[in-house]
Amino acid sequence: MACEKSNFIYFLELNVIIKYKCIKFLNFATLHTFPMGFKEHKQLKLSAVSQEILSYWEEASIFEKSITSREGQTPFVFYEGPPSANGMPGIHHVMARAIKDIFCRYKTQKGFQVKRKAGWDTHGLPVELGVEKELGITKDAIGKTISIEAYNEACKNAVMRYTDVWNRLTKEMGYWVDMEDPYVTYKSKYIESVWWLLKQIYNKDLLYKGYTIQPYSPKAGTGLSSHELNQPGTYQDVTDTTITAQFQTIKESLPSALQAEADLYILAWTTTPWTLPSNTALTVGKKINYVVVETYNQYTHLPIRVLLALALVGKQFSGKYVAVESKEELLAYSANDKKIPYLITNEILGKDLVGILYEQLWKDAPLPLTNSQDAFRVISGDFVTIEDGTGIVHTAPTFGADDAQVAKEATPPIPPLLVLDQNGNEEPLVTLEGKFHDTLGDLGGKYVKNEYYPDGTAPERSVDVEIAIRLKEENRAFKVEKYVHSYPNCWRTDKPILYYPLDSWFVKVSSERERMVELNKQINWKPKSTGEGRFGNWLANANDWNLSRSRFWGIPLPIWRTEDGQETVLIGSMEELCQEIKKAIVAGIMTENPFADFEVGNMSEENYDLIDLHKNTVDKIILCSPSGKPMNRESDLIDVWFDSGSMPYAQWHYPFENKEKIDSNEAFPADYIAEGVDQTRGWFYTLHAIGTLVFDSVAYKNVVSNGLVLDKSGQKMSKRLGNAADPFKTLETYGPDATRWYMISNANPWDNLKFDLDGIAEVSRKFFGTLQNTYAFFSLYANIDSFTYKEEAIPLLKRNEMDQWVLSELNKLIATVDYAYSDYEPTRATRAISEFVQEILSNWYVRLSRRRFWKGEYQEDKISAYQTLFECLLTISKLMAPVAPFYADRLYLDLCDATGFESELSVHLADFPVADKNTRNTKMEERMEKARTIASLALSLRKKEQIKVRQPLQKIMIPVRNIAEKEAIQAVEELILSEINVKELELLDDASDILVKEIKPNFKTLGPRFGKNMRFVVAAIQKLDESQLKYLEAEEEIELIIEGEKITLSNADVEIQSKDIEGWLVANNNGITVALDIQLNEKLVEEGVARELINRIQNLRKDAGFEVTDKIILYLTPHKSLNAALNNNLEYIKTETLTQEIYIQDKVDQGVFIEFDEVSTSILIKQH
Repeated sequence: MACEKSNFIYFLELNVIIKYKCIKFLNFATLHTFPMGFKEHKQLKLSAVSQEILSYWEEASIFEKSITSREGQTPFVFYEGPPSANGMPGIHHVMARAIKDIFCRYKTQKGFQVKRKAGWDTHGLPVELGVEKELGITKDAIGKTISIEAYNEACKNAVMRYTDVWNRLTKEMGYWVDMEDPYVTYKSKYIESVWWLLKQIYNKDLLYKGYTIQPYSPKAGTGLSSHELNQPGTYQDVTDTTITAQFQTIKESLPSALQAEADLYILAWTTTPWTLPSNTALTVGKKINYVVVETYNQYTHLPIRVLLALALVGKQFSGKYVAVESKEELLAYSANDKKIPYLITNEILGKDLVGILYEQLWKDAPLPLTNSQDAFRVISGDFVTIEDGTGIVHTAPTFGADDAQVAKEATPPIPPLLVLDQNGNEEPLVTLEGKFHDTLGDLGGKYVKNEYYPDGTAPERSVDVEIAIRLKEENRAFKVEKYVHSYPNCWRTDKPILYYPLDSWFVKVSSERERMVELNKQINWKPKSTGEGRFGNWLANANDWNLSRSRFWGIPLPIWRTEDGQETVLIGSMEELCQEIKKAIVAGIMTENPFADFEVGNMSEENYDLIDLHKNTVDKIILCSPSGKPMNRESDLIDVWFDSGSMPYAQWHYPFENKEKIDSNEAFPADYIAEGVDQTRGWFYTLHAIGTLVFDSVAYKNVVSNGLVLDKSGQKMSKRLGNAADPFKTLETYGPDATRWYMISNANPWDNLKFDLDGIAEVSRKFFGTLQNTYAFFSLYANIDSFTYKEEAIPLLKRNEMDQWVLSELNKLIATVDYAYSDYEPTRATRAISEFVQEILSNWYVRLSRRRFWKGEYQEDKISAYQTLFECLLTISKLMAPVAPFYADRLYLDLCDATGFESELSVHLADFPVADKNTRNTKMEERMEKARTIASLALSLRKKEQIKVRQPLQKIMIPVRNIAEKEAIQAVEELILSEINVKELELLDDASDILVKEIKPNFKTLGPRFGKNMRFVVAAIQKLDESQLKYLEAEEEIELIIEGEKITLSNADVEIQSKDIEGWLVANNNGITVALDIQLNEKLVEEGVARELINRIQNLRKDAGFEVTDKIILYLTPHKSLNAALNNNLEYIKTETLTQEIYIQDKVDQGVFIEFDEVSTSILIKQH
């Protein structure tokens, strides 16, 4: 009998019928030991399932067993990218942790031993800035109003503040990771391993100290590495004041061609006016053509001569400027004129401008401390372009890497503009706090960026605006305007960075670029484009890594130097440090050993807990150089990204302990890691860099780069916008299984996910609801028939054809899912499982086989149906387990506890299914796929004409292209007719006399293939006759001559459709055409009424609480259409409804009035 309702609704209704007595679940262990029939669940509440299973996991130590049960097996190495526990987790952490968890669970099922150690990232700016905010201090106060020791203690306490919350999320979402023994980056053992790694880099001559221009965050008070500057979202579009400044040349220095009575100004454009007081040079391009332009200053209206690149005259002289041809037109200008004239005069090549001198632009600025006579002159540089600005670059060597380099390479070098601080040390005009030096007149003490002021205290005018106003007044500003450009912000403070001269320690990454690129080719990136593009390009252009951080809470640089910098010692272990301290004590430089209680060689936690290797301790240690001089530690900390990149080794305290884990590749490199796409230039990079530099090896073999979790509108989630989803509330409401399944099935892990709670509800309803109702159907009838799989498994070929088909599809699914997981494609796996459960298993196999479960004796065919459905459900529990670990275990235990079919305590201890090629029957799969396609087309035609599925139709015609197709459809003819509720099927070898076909080009495939010649191909397609169409359908391709060339068209290049014919409806899909006879006769109508009546009776049985096996007596009031239907379909109605007696009475007391089509009657049912 055809079913109009969806599979979900059908089983939902069926589930309400269930009244069969079930045994109350008390304890998993008891249930697992004694078969008691299949547990029947009244309703599906996934959050309750997860809590139930979670309790069982903890009680039975299932996670621990998943590791110990694989002892001696091949390890699968996973690295946990450590979160910082000083902040609360978000919904994106559920996504990230699910992606990690999936493949660890899968590999466990595949027989690998998967140890996964949790970790905590405890250092860095996020912690320090949070503590400073809590304490109400800034960086300047540390070491003054609060000791470094007290500050670091506050950081240590803050960093683990939310560990309980993180542990709760980890547990509730089903992420299996060892939280009992995590690595913690502030622990002394971890720090010692980091020091050892740095020493290896130093010993390879890959560590050096340099004074260079580096990205610097005034709000954070520290320099940044280039990979930190390239984190996603770092560069933001901002609107700044820009100035095209006029630098007045010194006439005597000008080439003779440029000398004249009037002053000549060189124009230079900048988007950072605050750097203008630090200008000491102007840079031109040697091969660029420059011109002198005579015009008027738009602010003072004074006549001026200016120099700029010829190619940029149009840009600088746009708007209110107008070109003139003669001196007379130029001199005719009046300040009241709307347009300002300009006249191009001399032209000169850039190389001839080198050496020109000019006056210092900012009058309040001091001269350079040294060689000031070499400043304020024109030099040349290869980086100068004519893309924007004036073709002349304002050069401030203290605030730009290119500026510093070109100034250094000039002959003689251009001096930077430095001043002396209160201690007599040289520093730029801008302090490390981001303020102008006090020596700079009115600008002194002001922040160079308004964003640096405390909230609510920024002045209305920024210093850029103040500078612009003053230059206008002094006739030194040619143009001032607002400009939108991309500017980098600090990735942690979200405040603008400055480029600043810093004394820093660098890792010489540039010398190892080629090797890093070569090793990257061995890594399997998901997606591949990230590894080859974003990451690969970054490696190919990697700069040296600035390790120094001017902060307090982090791993100190283990470098001690003499004051003159001539002698250096880098400490790589506690043993080395203790030895050096003893030397210093002997030399009289130190009086006592701060680590006197520490026992070298004792690797116990208690021993290492005696020492603290943070800044507040190690800065007090003064070592003795080989020549006997005192050596102080370099004051900076190590970049926190080096901390996290060291975790493969430091988590094991390598090489001081667990040497075999790295040296014997037991725990290195990682088989798998996964983090957000923002880690491409963060953790992914530092892991790879350290692995390459120290071990000449990849640090990981497979990596999934996760996309962002956005709100349903595609906006970034934030508390400020009010669009952030609470992970705990989400898990509590929908359960972790539905949440994980939704996240993974909705989008590939590397694509951005538009998170929508309605999507989770839909997954819960469609996938989990369908699967649960399928199990409910099975458990109901299995319990009625006392099926517990005690019989021998029925051989495949002795099973019903539907059983053979679904098992073939099941093994196809196993292969698909196994490959998808192994290829780190979980979305492909979940979608395949969902399709199988909802369409193949529920909507086809169970629905079309349901009579076998509730009718007939407990014989081979019924047993075969039970065994087949049991095997499908058991296999599904294993396939879905990596993604939906709680529900999968609930299903697995329900199946195995009732049968003893498998003895594992959990699905996560069971082996992953293996596809059986011998079970596959591709011809049967193809036949059934044709049946499904035909049924889908026929049902869509019914829906189009609003003809109910319960209404039988007389005939369906299907044209066939060849004998094989004809035989395939004939093999499933009975199934097709039953499914679509049609009496007869006619296969047409030649439908040309009945069906009229039309062909349409598929532009999506034709366009890329034929390009501009596509119009000729389209014209040829439209001219194909019936015989050619028939040939194309049969052979699936045809050759045509287009513009003298032979081409081959395939079925994919066209769409062949048949037109409707009178009294019939026609539809096409996947190369199949169906024509459905929609004309009704009296007999068909009567049967349709009978089927509708059966449906109403079944509903009444359910509402009255009858058991599925109860027999009934039926009372009806008469109706003309109903009477005829009863007379001609009596036995059919009685059989389908288990009715023993039917009485038609003029009045039925307590009857239920029903109406359908043109029928109205009252019905009463009683138990027989």
